[in-house]
Amino acid sequence: MPAPIAVHFWPTPNGHKVTVALEEMGLPYEVRLVDIGKGEQFAPEFLAISPNNRMPAIVDPEGPDGAPIAVFESGAILQYLARKTGRFCGRTERERVAVDQWLMWQMGGLGPMAGQAHHFLRYAPEMGQAIPYAQDRYRREVARLYGVLDGQVARTGGFLASDEFTIADMAAYPWAKGWERQEQTLEDKPHMAAWLERCAGRPGVARGMAVGQGARREGPMTEAEREVLFRR
Repeated sequence: MPAPIAVHFWPTPNGHKVTVALEEMGLPYEVRLVDIGKGEQFAPEFLAISPNNRMPAIVDPEGPDGAPIAVFESGAILQYLARKTGRFCGRTERERVAVDQWLMWQMGGLGPMAGQAHHFLRYAPEMGQAIPYAQDRYRREVARLYGVLDGQVARTGGFLASDEFTIADMAAYPWAKGWERQEQTLEDKPHMAAWLERCAGRPGVARGMAVGQGARREGPMTEAEREVLFRR
């Protein structure tokens, strides 16, 4: 039995990318919660493995050549785990290029834009700082990206990079499932809606998305949490 991978995690879309991947790949892991509302991402022991003070990060005790390795950045973690297992990353160079480009699309586009939509549509108004221009900008950009996703899935007939589920889907799904919070509609995106259902119906996805669900405090953020997350 392989030694478990330590997953430094908080239940956010980026965190769930990694737990979904680990469940889908059947790799043993143990979760180490990093409460970002309390500022635990700034602890020296966490910065030693994730110098950008962002989670998730992993420590694989059985890394390359059997030596331990720490990996931060969710996209890099997905690529590492896919190479480690030889799964969900394409079988040919052409397939691997397709997977990589849609993974980068999520990392550089969907994740940041959806994250800004969450911030300006939900958190900024809670702080009395609603900015209509920012709300409209990120709402429209997320809509554009979901239009891209809808068109791509229509072409592949299944998932983002091809007709098979890959790490590109693992990266995009935890963000895209929050479409309602991003003030989006699926009425004009039937292929995206079907893709969401296909992803949600996978047992590994369901298990990965359930990790840490009881860890977050319900209700509006406290002032201390806002200070840590948005002003530090």
